[in-house]
Amino acid sequence: MGSLDTGRRALRPQPSMDWNDPLNWTGWQKYRTYLIICLFSFLATANTSKFILATSLLEEEFDKSPMVVGYLTCFNILALGVGNLFWVPLMRLIGKRPIILLALPVFVAANVWSSKTHSFNQLLASSVLSGFASTAAEATVGAVVTDLFFVHERGAKLMIFHFGLSCGTFLGPLISAFTIEYSAWRVGCESFAIAAGALWILAALFFRETTYHNRDVYAPVSSYGSRTTFAGKLSLVKRYDDHRNLLRVFCDYIYMITYPSVMWTSVMVATCSGWNTIVQLKSYRSFSESPYNHDTLFLGLFSISGFIGSILAIPIGGKLIDILSNRFTTSHHGTREPEYRLYAFIIPAIIGPMGSLLFGFTIAEKRPWIQPAVGYAMQGFGLTAISNIVVTYVVDTYVEHAAEALTAVFVLRGVVGAVVVLYGDNWLRTAGEKQGFGQMVGVQYFLCLWAIAFLLWGKKIRAFTAWYGPMNRMEHS
Repeated sequence: MGSLDTGRRALRPQPSMDWNDPLNWTGWQKYRTYLIICLFSFLATANTSKFILATSLLEEEFDKSPMVVGYLTCFNILALGVGNLFWVPLMRLIGKRPIILLALPVFVAANVWSSKTHSFNQLLASSVLSGFASTAAEATVGAVVTDLFFVHERGAKLMIFHFGLSCGTFLGPLISAFTIEYSAWRVGCESFAIAAGALWILAALFFRETTYHNRDVYAPVSSYGSRTTFAGKLSLVKRYDDHRNLLRVFCDYIYMITYPSVMWTSVMVATCSGWNTIVQLKSYRSFSESPYNHDTLFLGLFSISGFIGSILAIPIGGKLIDILSNRFTTSHHGTREPEYRLYAFIIPAIIGPMGSLLFGFTIAEKRPWIQPAVGYAMQGFGLTAISNIVVTYVVDTYVEHAAEALTAVFVLRGVVGAVVVLYGDNWLRTAGEKQGFGQMVGVQYFLCLWAIAFLLWGKKIRAFTAWYGPMNRMEHS
C-alpha cells in the first residue's frame, strides 16, 4: 500500500482517493470519453470541405459565382473558430457532457437542412450552423485532456485529437469526391448527419462528465462516497457550476491572447492551417486544368498524400515530446518545465515549410503529380506535428485555463482560414505562384524561430504573465 501511495503522489496532477475522480478512471473509461470528442473533431473538419469539390455543381445549380460559392466554406470555417467563444463559457457553466449532447443534434439538423434546401441563402445559413455546432468538440478538448490524463502522457493523448483533425482535413475531400462522383453533393450532407446521429447515441451512453471539483489529495478513501452508478453517469446536471462568472470567462479570453506563448501558438497554428488550405485549394484548381485535366475523384485521392504525412507525424509530434519532457524532468531532479516539449519542434519546423515550398514550385512548373504529392505529405507532416507540439506546450503552461487558451488558438485559426478561402488564390495570382509560396515559407520559418525564445526565456515569460489576468487570480486564490 505504501508503494502504491508513493506512486500516486509522484503523479502530476496528483489524483485523489476517490474512485469517481477522472484521473482514477480505467483506461477504457477514459478513452471512450476522449475518443468521442476526437471523432466529433474528425466530423467537424471533414464537414468544412464538403462543398469545395462541388463548387462547379453549386455554381450551376444556384447560378452563383465561384467567389459567392466560396462563402459556404469560408463562413463554415469562421464559425468553427468563433463558436468557441460561445461553447467554452457554456462548458464552464454546465459541463462537457451536456454541450456535446446538445451540439451533435444541432450538427445533424444543420446537415439535414443543407441536404434538403434549394435556396442558396438557406444553404449558407445551414453551413454556418453546422460549423458553429461542430466547435463544441474543440471547445472541450483542452479541459478534457487535463481532466483525464497526467502531464507525462498528454503529448501522445493530444496527438490523437490532432490526428483526428488531420483525418478530417485530408480524408474529408476524399469522402466528398466519392459522394460527388458516384452520387450527389447532397448525399455527402446526409452522410454527415447520419454519422453525427450515430455518434450522439454513443455519446449519450458512454461520454462521462470529466469535470471534478475540490480534489483533496490527502483525504482518505473512506471520506468519499460509492462509485457513481450507470444512471448517475447519464446525468446532465451533475457538474453544473452556479458560481461561475461568465463575464470573467470572457475577460479571460482577452487576457489569455496577450500571454506570449498563447499568442505565438495561436499564430503558429493559424498559419500552418491556413497554408494547408491554400495548398488544398491550389491542388484542386491546378489538377482540374490543363495539362493535368484530372477528374473529381483524383482530386480527392490526392489528399491521401497529406494523410500519409499526418500518420508519420504521430510518433514525432506525440510520443516523442512526452519522452523528451520526461527525460529532461528526470535529469533536472524532478523539475518539470513545459518548454522541454519544444526540443522536438525542430524536426517538423524544417520539414513542414519545405513541403509547402516543394509543392508550390513543382505545381507552378506543371511537374508530374507525384512531386507535389511528396510536398503535400511533408506539409501534412508539419501541420500535424507542429500543431500538437505547440498546443501541448500551451496546455502544460496554463493547465487550469487550457480551454480558454485554446479558444484563442482556434478562433484565430478560423479567421485566418476564412480569409485564405476567399483571397488566397488572388494572392498567389498577384504575387506569382513561386513568389507566393516563397513568402508563405518565409512567414512560417520566422514564426518557427520564436520557439528559440521560449526555450531560452520561457520560464521568465510565464513568471511575467503571473502578474495579470487569470494567472494572477490563481496566484492569490
